Amino acid sequence: MKKDKTPIYSISDLAQRFDITTRTIRFYESEGLLSPKREGQKRLYSQKDYTTLKLILRGKRLGWSLAESRDLIQMYKPEQNNQAQYQKVLEKVAESRERLQQQMNDIQVMLLELDDHEARVKEALEAKGD
Repeated sequence: MKKDKTPIYSISDLAQRFDITTRTIRFYESEGLLSPKREGQKRLYSQKDYTTLKLILRGKRLGWSLAESRDLIQMYKPEQNNQAQYQKVLEKVAESRERLQQQMNDIQVMLLELDDHEARVKEALEAKGD
C-alpha cells in the first residue's frame, strides 16, 4: 500500500485484509464490481474498491445474493442523501431477518422431532431389554 493521501491496495493486500482468495477478488472484478487501475500486470485497488469489497462480503454474510449487493452498491450516490439506498437496505435487512427467523423455527421443529424420535428409540431399546 502506498503512503499518500488516498490508500492504494494490491490484490494480496485485499486478500489478506478480508481473509479471502485473490481468485475471489478477480471474480468480483470480472463481475464489474471492482475496477482496479493497472500498472503492467499489477492491479491497484482504490479506497472505493476496498469499500465495495467490504460491502459485498457483508452482504454475503447477511445472505444476500451478489446481484442484491450490486444493486445496493450501485444505488449509492455520494452527492445525494441516499435515502432510497437506505430504505432498500432496511427492506433487505427485514427480509434477511424474516428468513433467519423461519430457519430458526424450522430448526426448533427438527430438534423437537429428533428428541421425540430419540425417546421412542430409547423406549424400544428398554422394552427389548426386559
